[in-house]
Amino acid sequence: MKKSDKRELSLAGNSLAELNHCIIRCRKCPRLVAWREQVAQEKRAAYREEEYWGRPLIGFGDVRARVLVCGLAPAAHGGNRTGRIFTGDRSGDWLYGALHRAGFANQPVSIHRNDGLRLRDCYVTACVRCAPPANRPTPEERDNCLVYLAEELRILTHVQVIVCLGAFAWDGALRALRALGWVARPRPGFGHQAEAAVGPYRLLGSYHPSQQNTFTGKLTRPMLDAVMAQARTLAQG
Repeated sequence: MKKSDKRELSLAGNSLAELNHCIIRCRKCPRLVAWREQVAQEKRAAYREEEYWGRPLIGFGDVRARVLVCGLAPAAHGGNRTGRIFTGDRSGDWLYGALHRAGFANQPVSIHRNDGLRLRDCYVTACVRCAPPANRPTPEERDNCLVYLAEELRILTHVQVIVCLGAFAWDGALRALRALGWVARPRPGFGHQAEAAVGPYRLLGSYHPSQQNTFTGKLTRPMLDAVMAQARTLAQG
């Protein structure tokens, strides 16, 4: 965590509400700011009547959650449009469907940020808070943003299990935990249903529910359900 990041967050205070206010105002990464705002202005034809969010995304869910689910970044026409993480795209359909089947969500779909979705014992977030071009943030953009994940983990004191959706989130979670003083040695490798103990946390890996994985069968609904069931068991253990 850079000194400038620490100074910025110290000014933001110690509550989740204050952290979220800081996230929404963030303009650290010029490329990401330009892209998220360009997408919000040009829009996709199917959503041309909608007002896009076009800003960084905060996390979403139960502030007393024992399970935190971490993804890569918002989708340009998903979270960047709707204003809620994993909402309004195919990846979100898969994720919230699995959370509902596991008892973490009150409904299986997430369409927009005022659709009544509530999470129980689960909090959903991402390593990078702005939609990146081609869904590929740079290492510098990743590092700029990981301070927010670290602060979420510091504030959400009930979290025991971190479900990492993809290798990028696995790496990001390890980096955020290192910023908090928790280091795993040797460094655990990512894999579907891989587990690792890092300080007081259990990391749990899952393939990301992107169309690249779900359309090819690399990730199936039973596979994702198994990860969520595993997360519940670990959190209750």
